[in-house]
Amino acid sequence: MMQVMAKPGCPDPLHRVPRRPHAWWGALLLSQALVAALWWRFGWVVGLPLMLASHAVFWWGVMKPASRLYSPVLARLPTREPVVWLTIDDGPSEQTPAILDLLDAHRVKATFFVVGERALAWPDALREIARRGHGIGNHSHTHPQAWFWALGPAAMRREIAEAQAAITGIAGIAPRWFRAVVGMANPFVSAPLREHGLARVAWSARGYDAVAAEPAAVVARIERDLRPGAIVLLHEGAKHGRNVEVLALLLRRLEVLGYSAVLPEAVQAPAEASVIPGTS
Repeated sequence: MMQVMAKPGCPDPLHRVPRRPHAWWGALLLSQALVAALWWRFGWVVGLPLMLASHAVFWWGVMKPASRLYSPVLARLPTREPVVWLTIDDGPSEQTPAILDLLDAHRVKATFFVVGERALAWPDALREIARRGHGIGNHSHTHPQAWFWALGPAAMRREIAEAQAAITGIAGIAPRWFRAVVGMANPFVSAPLREHGLARVAWSARGYDAVAAEPAAVVARIERDLRPGAIVLLHEGAKHGRNVEVLALLLRRLEVLGYSAVLPEAVQAPAEASVIPGTS
């Protein structure tokens, strides 16, 4: 198996934690001081649009999964090889055994981004994920879908820390990857990620399987965004619909298109790349 190679003296290009988790504060204070000065000088006709525009930048950091405003994030593997990273959110679930059997049948690996409470409810499924050699990531403890983006520092730390403890205690493996709920980060996500040595992961190809019912349509959307190093977002759990059918069809399409599905640790980064594009 190929291993990710970093240049001598450089950090692991696939796994970086933020060194300045609160650097965004400086940009916020500077931008608002500038807005206030211009409002004072030219009045609300200039000041109000500038204030709204400056706030939009910080909202973009929340709403855009691949935004690096609040922490580094991996949105694509640094490779030119025809490989993709399959990531499966929201488990474990009643669908996990069937998903594992499908992955085994196609001899591919995936990373399961696990919810802590669901790991406690399905411990045998989580242990089986680890036993079969798949990756395990942290996807919060309670999956507060409506409010994750708005969590304060204490609540954010609990969501990440409790999931990390539950997953590690059951699987015997401490996750090194984290995916924000609905992909939305906020200013308070960076510190607990650094504390637990976690790197945030977004995606570059998705089929909206959480809202679409037809597997062929879901796979067609994913296929439009497939590129070497693509990170594919999938889900599990009965509430998301026909996930097993989607995965079965996607795995067949990947084979037809000549793509392999691997874990990021099996990717050979280009020799000139010391950091992932988009994470510096």
